[in-house]
Amino acid sequence: MTSPVPPRDRTDKPWRSEGAPEPDPPKERGRMPGGWWRLLLTALLVFVIANLVLSFFDQGDDTTISYTEFSRQVGDNNVARIYAKGDAIQGELKKSQPRPGDDDADDYKTFTTQRPSFADDGLWTELDRHKVTVTAEPVVAERSLFSNLLISLAPMLLLVALWVFIARRMSAGLSGGGGMLGRKPPPKPVELEEGRRTTFADVAGIDEVEGELNDIVDFLKHPDAYRAMGAKMPRGVLLTGPPGTGKTLLARAVAGEADVPFFSASASEFIEMIVGVGAGRVRELFAEARKVAPSIIFIDEIDTIGRARGGGSGMGGHDEREQTLNQILTEMDGFSGSEGVIVIAATNRADILDLALTRPGRFDRVVAVSPPDRGGREAILKIHTRDIPLAPDADLAQIARSTPGMTGADLANLANEAALLAVKRRQKQVDQRDLSGALEKVQLGAERPLVMPQDERRRTAYHESGHALLGMLQPGADPVRKITIVPRGRALGVTLSTPEADKYAYTEEYLRGRIIGALGGMAAEQVVFGMVTTGAENDLEQVTGMVRGMVGRWGMSSKVGRLSALPQDAQQAYGLSAAPATLDTIDEEMRRIVEECYESACRQLTDHRDQLDALAAALLENETLEEAEAYRAAGIPRLHKG
Repeated sequence: MTSPVPPRDRTDKPWRSEGAPEPDPPKERGRMPGGWWRLLLTALLVFVIANLVLSFFDQGDDTTISYTEFSRQVGDNNVARIYAKGDAIQGELKKSQPRPGDDDADDYKTFTTQRPSFADDGLWTELDRHKVTVTAEPVVAERSLFSNLLISLAPMLLLVALWVFIARRMSAGLSGGGGMLGRKPPPKPVELEEGRRTTFADVAGIDEVEGELNDIVDFLKHPDAYRAMGAKMPRGVLLTGPPGTGKTLLARAVAGEADVPFFSASASEFIEMIVGVGAGRVRELFAEARKVAPSIIFIDEIDTIGRARGGGSGMGGHDEREQTLNQILTEMDGFSGSEGVIVIAATNRADILDLALTRPGRFDRVVAVSPPDRGGREAILKIHTRDIPLAPDADLAQIARSTPGMTGADLANLANEAALLAVKRRQKQVDQRDLSGALEKVQLGAERPLVMPQDERRRTAYHESGHALLGMLQPGADPVRKITIVPRGRALGVTLSTPEADKYAYTEEYLRGRIIGALGGMAAEQVVFGMVTTGAENDLEQVTGMVRGMVGRWGMSSKVGRLSALPQDAQQAYGLSAAPATLDTIDEEMRRIVEECYESACRQLTDHRDQLDALAAALLENETLEEAEAYRAAGIPRLHKG
């Protein structure tokens, strides 16, 4: 099905491959300095070494002595031979002598001295009388002019050679996508467990998405049948959805089901400081995929380079991003139906992608990957606990009911946390207590040892009781699952409420009930203590987000009207999509709704003060109340079934 892959001797490819034929081992290539600071350090090291070498060569064995000392040695018949050039004299003693003026230094035997021009001491007569040999060659051999020149230029030559080497490596890197500023670590094939590839059996909770991707798998398995009918498969599939919903896993499962090579890379790995590097890497990636076609290319977080172009001229990284995007568009547009290369990309910001990227002919199929429903969560938990020994009382269905909105990544983390808890408790199996403890840690945060004063504990107990009691009183509100005044994460206490079933649309009544419940802590402090504290900060953040959506996006205000006046990402673009008068109206309506809900919260807690006191007292005594205990302490029947 696949043809052999030519040897890949490049080590700067930023993608990973799975299921592709093994390439020949790359040839070792010399490593270059990792940055300019290494170049400077190397240059300094070369300079120091060269100077040390020069000082070693310049150090001779002869010692400069005074002419008086020379005359004394001649008179003592201790001079063996001399060589004279002008007034300069080199000589060698018969016996070594201590260096004049330095008793601690080594003795010398060869020497140089300078005969004064005014000396009239009958030197030749003394030399002849003591039979001193006068030679025609220097006593101490001197370096040639070429040697002196070579040694003096050695540091400069070494620096020039080093500079040329680095310049050539940078040039080669720029032409091929590597270089000092573009070097990437060698690509590592995706490690497979005992050679087993990911398939749809490893994916759960998103059956409707699998149905859409099965078309791709069938096309890759039976391309001739589609060609015979003149049908063409989408050239690109864009997976969109919140983080952790399994987009990367789905892409790998498609390649595993079809048993074709799978190349994966993050879009950010193509971007470098030097313009043109990313485009070169894109060309290489698509060329590698074509060699082993049919194959799949997966680009994660494509919004990094796929943002809408325009908005003024750019410099540096902006130009590089646009060139990389242009190259991807060109490569996808250049596909023919017979090449068998399909591009799958993933993003959680599909709204900001360039229109040229999502038009038909490129990413012409968009697949939304949503968080799983209750049945999907249970199936995902079963997959992630396949290698975890479960006790008979471990109820994955109950955990699935308690985790609405969690993604596959969240559930995988929950299963791992449960296994860690079991190991800490020296257990052989993971039981329901471990699963519940892991769920609390994930949802509420880890417990922290914090000793609170009694008045602080009492205030926290009333704060959490206010949340819980209003949640029990509001019709259609999410049931209260747990209340605790044990500090967890950044919170001094937590009230956990989750719905009976997954919700996909919310009524105005339900949202108002959630706002009233979120304001219950502040309202309880006001009713009981006559003041509020900073403990309601997180509550107010939640309230602001909900009421902004009600008024500005979901048309739940008669004054604003049935329109979406604010973008989805309102915190970043607030004020850019509506007239000032509309924004003022939105602000007024938000304040009106919050004030109405706060007044309702205070009124209900005042009317049910006995139940609030009872719930707070039970919480102070037990610190943590489970669902049944909380409803019993408040004296409210549990009408919901879950």
